[in-house]
Amino acid sequence: MDLKRVAKDTAKVLASYMTYQALRTVVNQLRETDPPRALWLQSFSSQQSIQDGDAYLEELLQAKPELALRIMTVRQHIADEVAEFLPEMVCTTIQQSNIEHRRRHLERITQFTLPDNPTNSEQKTDSDT
Repeated sequence: MDLKRVAKDTAKVLASYMTYQALRTVVNQLRETDPPRALWLQSFSSQQSIQDGDAYLEELLQAKPELALRIMTVRQHIADEVAEFLPEMVCTTIQQSNIEHRRRHLERITQFTLPDNPTNSEQKTDSDT
């Protein structure tokens, strides 16, 4: 397993997710201060994939640089605020999730179900009486 590659891919996914969160924040701010720009940004974002945050920002920089710069600023702020807690939270979340999955799996595999039909030994004792 290439742990450096895993870390790099994870960082890219997190950066894209923070871009998405920054976009949501900026759209909400614009709804209150500049509704036409908020609509434009929503429309642009529905036509461009936000899955890759860097590619999305490149497209936005070409269309409306001031909005792209604003989203990048908000994204940086989110990253700065979250970075301190993220490693511990990710590990804790994965541990708790794994425990819950294992618990449910153990419950499923250890469930004892009674058969609908009585066994032969039960039938013999009933007929003997």
